Amino acid sequence: MRLDRRNVGRLVLAAALVFAVLVPQLHLTFGVLLPGPLDSVGSMNLLAIMLVAAATAVTLDIVFGYAGLLSLGHAVYFGVGCYSVVMFTGLASLDFPMAVLLAMLTTLLLSVIGNACALNLSGFGYAMATLALVQLLAIFIERGYAGSGGEVGLTYSLGVLPDSFTGLVNTRHLYWLALGTLVVVYGLARWAVSTQAGSIWQAIRENPLRAQVLGVNVYAYRLAAAAFGSFLAGVCGIVYSIVMGGANPSIVELTYSLGLILMVVLGGRGVLWGAMLGGLLYTYLNLRLASVATATGMQDLPDVLRVPLTQPKFLLGVVFVLVILFVPGGLASAVTARWRTRRVPATAQSPEPTTQPTKRASDEGHEQPDTATGPEERVSTQP
Repeated sequence: MRLDRRNVGRLVLAAALVFAVLVPQLHLTFGVLLPGPLDSVGSMNLLAIMLVAAATAVTLDIVFGYAGLLSLGHAVYFGVGCYSVVMFTGLASLDFPMAVLLAMLTTLLLSVIGNACALNLSGFGYAMATLALVQLLAIFIERGYAGSGGEVGLTYSLGVLPDSFTGLVNTRHLYWLALGTLVVVYGLARWAVSTQAGSIWQAIRENPLRAQVLGVNVYAYRLAAAAFGSFLAGVCGIVYSIVMGGANPSIVELTYSLGLILMVVLGGRGVLWGAMLGGLLYTYLNLRLASVATATGMQDLPDVLRVPLTQPKFLLGVVFVLVILFVPGGLASAVTARWRTRRVPATAQSPEPTTQPTKRASDEGHEQPDTATGPEERVSTQP
């Protein structure tokens, strides 16, 4: 097998997937990096949340990275998926499988309608329309309309979730569920962007006017990309409700949508595995920096170190600024650029081959003139 960038990437992803599957069986400790050993309940729960966030970042990369649509309200569809499944099991007293199916249909319907309305505006107008959607949903949830629970949120009733997803002893099952969600979402996203529609999305992102002149229905293709990514975000919201045991209003706020955008930019816009990496890193820092700030011995540090280290948001902002300054294309661009420098073509380093004059068949038996001699060395043979 040829060892090019694509094959190396596949090998790395396969190795990472095998390791991720075996994580609940590994009793490894990483100090303050994790709440406990790798197979502990706290670490499993943290990793599950990170995996769901990474999957959601991949769904936004379809909309933002490939279709070129800046959505400030991607959390709307994530929140609808999360809240609807909990509300269907609680208020409507539906079985869990039926509630999941109806939640997926609700998310799909809202994804099509919401993006169809927002895409009537282009560019900055689309971003403002999605911002209005997330603000409306946030107000709806915070005021407790339709039994949404208000600021407290909602939790699953006893006996609603399958037994394999309840109890501390089954935390590893929640982790595997989150991991499976990431694999499925990434696979569907990779398939979508590799099709002809995915190529058209990228063409529209670069120059929508040129694509329209060439006969492409820009509105329809944008709607397909936005609805597809939004629907997958709703599926991630359903999984999030299972991992967390309910829904909370923080996932429908503007800050969560902005966090998703930061994940994509941090990892690399337009690179699916970069968005996944950005989602993992951002969620980890967002959840663990608060624990580092309250760690034992932090108060003994000098003020010049203690004050910034006890401000998690400040540290997260510093990390983001450093990435923007030194790696403008995201973490994925740094990896790909390093790979290109190491895989310089051999023809670029080897000297140009010297060409020797060849004798034609008609010149056999005749001596070729010596063109290397100067004019002063040439002797005329004419009388």
